[in-house]
Amino acid sequence: MPEQPEQNIVRIPARSQQQVMDWSLVLASQEIDTVIDFSPEPPHWGLIVAPPDYERARAAIAQYQIENRAAWPWRRELIEADTVFDAGSIVWAMLIMSFFWVQNARDYFTGAGALDSNAIGEGQWWRLFTAIMLHGDAAHLATNLVFGVSLLGLAMGRYGTGIGLLASYLAGVFGNLVSWLLGPAQFVSLGASGMVFGGLGLLAAQSVAVWWKTRHAPRYALGGLFAAVMLFVLLGLSPRSNILAHAGGFVCGVVLGTGLALWRPLAGNAIVNFFAGLSFGILVLVPWLIALNWGS
Repeated sequence: MPEQPEQNIVRIPARSQQQVMDWSLVLASQEIDTVIDFSPEPPHWGLIVAPPDYERARAAIAQYQIENRAAWPWRRELIEADTVFDAGSIVWAMLIMSFFWVQNARDYFTGAGALDSNAIGEGQWWRLFTAIMLHGDAAHLATNLVFGVSLLGLAMGRYGTGIGLLASYLAGVFGNLVSWLLGPAQFVSLGASGMVFGGLGLLAAQSVAVWWKTRHAPRYALGGLFAAVMLFVLLGLSPRSNILAHAGGFVCGVVLGTGLALWRPLAGNAIVNFFAGLSFGILVLVPWLIALNWGS
């Protein structure tokens, strides 16, 4: 607390050099003349103000302390908090629902595109792609739509519409590859959850771009990654789900997101996003054309 004014000098003590510098800026903003003072006797640091300005200086410092209370260590300024939701994820949702409608109208659709480990072992690589567009039932579809629209919308908003969509899709393909390589010798799986968790991985990696901007940035980056991992644990470890596909999609999303975060200008490049979106469309269409014509 400030000392009581003496007759010829008024000194307001501070705990540290940093605090006295902060307070001097506060008083300067109020047009109160002050001098930073150092004493060999404690308290070492302080501010000297003119006696007539003492009460105003004390009030300004008290107000500053109220607005910047150190008792709330969890309050932090967000670095580059420019979160954008891309409604293009709704188009993705409509595409997924269209495939589900066709899947229920055509019995052979599921057999042609599901992630069948034996079929992949025989060379049907396209199933790594086609399985993403299929779902077991309406509840399975609804779950992926609820989380997918949100997570993919944020990923597309962060990295660009086409880039975010393509990166999430490739992460889902990688997740399917992981489940085939490390999963049981014989299994059948389907669903877009690997792609959805790829979007989560992309979001987890976005803080990498600000790693060197402030001394708190590494803490933010690690905190964001930890939060994403906790969300993955909450949503992605259901015993009835393809956990390997979820984990592979998430890890791939983190890796791709880290690379994309370091080249952030790509997000606003319309040409790059156009070709990325076009590539997504091709990677959905071509594997399905091969699947539907295989053996015919």
